[in-house]
Amino acid sequence: MRIAIASDHSAIKLKAELAAWLTGERHEVADLGPESGERVDYPDYGYKLAEHIASGQSDRGIALCGTGIGISIAVNRHPACRCALVSEPVSAGLSREHNDANVIALGARLIGLDMAMACVTVFLATAFASGRHGPRVEKLGAAPVPAT
Repeated sequence: MRIAIASDHSAIKLKAELAAWLTGERHEVADLGPESGERVDYPDYGYKLAEHIASGQSDRGIALCGTGIGISIAVNRHPACRCALVSEPVSAGLSREHNDANVIALGARLIGLDMAMACVTVFLATAFASGRHGPRVEKLGAAPVPAT
């Protein structure tokens, strides 16, 4: 599978560890940065990851920052991306099964490498259930409908 990964400075170590592990698992990994621990802004890397996924250059994405919150918001600004912030494998699986999430966000300051690997493993292995979830997911990429 082609997987893109990006972070801010607070998650650079987790990004490197996950990228190395995924490469060892025979995935094609696109590390979108940053390359050093120098301070950067998570929206820049979230937008970069979103564009990469939306263009079809990778099948799935992994977004990392200190909490996972900021970068997930940045990724979700792109209508072609469905980024789910998770901290355990059940949510990671449901994000794929029910929401067809194409990006997973993790908080490097909140979970360790083992839990991150468990979440990514389930995220990559779970298929979208479609069915009743399909029309809901289609609405996620559409323009919002005014409330009545």
